[in-house]
Amino acid sequence: MPAALSDAALQVSAEQAAFFHREGYLTLNALTTPDELAWLREVYDRLFREQVGRKEGAHLDLAGTDEDGQQAALPQIMNPARFVPELEHTQYRKNALAVARQLFGPSARYRGEHMIYKPPYHGAATPWHQDQAYHHPGFVYRQVNVWMPLQEATVENGCMQYVPRSHAGFGILPHHHIGHDPRIHGLEVDAPERCFERAVACPVPAGGAALHHSYLLHYAGPNRSPVPRRAYILTFALEPEPRAVPLEMPWQQESKTARQQREKAFREQAESKA
Repeated sequence: MPAALSDAALQVSAEQAAFFHREGYLTLNALTTPDELAWLREVYDRLFREQVGRKEGAHLDLAGTDEDGQQAALPQIMNPARFVPELEHTQYRKNALAVARQLFGPSARYRGEHMIYKPPYHGAATPWHQDQAYHHPGFVYRQVNVWMPLQEATVENGCMQYVPRSHAGFGILPHHHIGHDPRIHGLEVDAPERCFERAVACPVPAGGAALHHSYLLHYAGPNRSPVPRRAYILTFALEPEPRAVPLEMPWQQESKTARQQREKAFREQAESKA
């Protein structure tokens, strides 16, 4: 674990906050220190090398059928702090929370985290989608995802790309499972080709971040570079508000993933031992 946290939390300007709320995204140059960044890379690489959390359903293939023994198209680990508690006490998390509260107010709180790995010359694209397509259809969510690369993020290795202002109105567009295969965890918006016409790519330095509103359409391309593309994402949110009428999100009922099966089996086994 790197040195103790700095007392000074990151500040964003009024202009940056206004840009985020208007356009739906924002880039920042630094959310952590070089020493912490090096430590995070070590932790990150070990977690993926050892496939930590697979039996619990936390390690999964976002873009493939996620079968055991099969090379993952887009490996992901959900809530890695569950396996490495030190991740709860990083400068990155402190700064990200400070930024979230400057954007959404003091009630914003930590909601979750995940890591997505794209190996050199490999790793599928993260298709165009809205994060809210994964969430409960009966609530309105106001949240920000803080996407921090552990190396420079470029168009070549899969930096974030956004459709500006596509979060307006807090609506959710129709989605489907990648390849229209309900065995695949990842979702894609219908007619994704329309997104590329308006896309804005957001390269950021190692330890910087691309932030986006949870209703904003976003995408990250495949890794065509000779180095791994490591992304560590934190999510912060206000308390969700119930919708008067829940949205229709049929893709959620269609889901039949191997991750769900592993998670269910692990939970049932744990309950039987309790």
